[in-house]
Amino acid sequence: MSSDDFKFVRRSYFPTMIFQVDVPDPKPLNQSLLKAIYAERERDRKGINRSNLPQLGGWHSHNNLHKSDTYAGLVDLINKATARISEDLGYADSHELRIGTMWSIINPPGSANRAHVHPSCLWSGVYYIQAPKDCGNIEFIEPRTVHLMNQAKFQPNKKRSKENWTKVRFTPTAGRMLIFPSWLYHAVDPNMSTAEGDASNRIIVSFNLNQVKA
Repeated sequence: MSSDDFKFVRRSYFPTMIFQVDVPDPKPLNQSLLKAIYAERERDRKGINRSNLPQLGGWHSHNNLHKSDTYAGLVDLINKATARISEDLGYADSHELRIGTMWSIINPPGSANRAHVHPSCLWSGVYYIQAPKDCGNIEFIEPRTVHLMNQAKFQPNKKRSKENWTKVRFTPTAGRMLIFPSWLYHAVDPNMSTAEGDASNRIIVSFNLNQVKA
């Protein structure tokens, strides 16, 4: 019997979803956010500096930026994106995805973020405000235990299918938002930008999401 003699079906289950949102004209929003974030750093130069943070270098704001009117434009963008996610996934109409915590990070050259997850929430996200060349890709890591077992051998010099990747990277792009499961391990490469002064900083806003009653 050859393989042509029987029915062969591949079924894929348990996907890991990452949603990408690109703002058509992010410059006005990003300029406003840059001003607000630098003002926040000036007000609180120390920021949050806990030993259990995955952040290696840089400045981390407090976690309640979403409660400030200064960030209303970004909050509105996040809410519109999460409404689309809820619809896409068939979430209950009785609940909405809403921001529980939101913070900013300024990562100058040399700073990075080691692999981590975000406990006690459903989804997490990052919005890129300033992303100079070589400022550090975000890397998402295979969440299943398959990478702890024996590794398959693949055809040399041939790109693997996405189903067989063990890591995926996104290059930071100003005006881009990524929303991913909070349990998905992710890390950020060191900022290797050679831009001058503050232009070399990778500046982002991150947030955590949970379902709340509508």
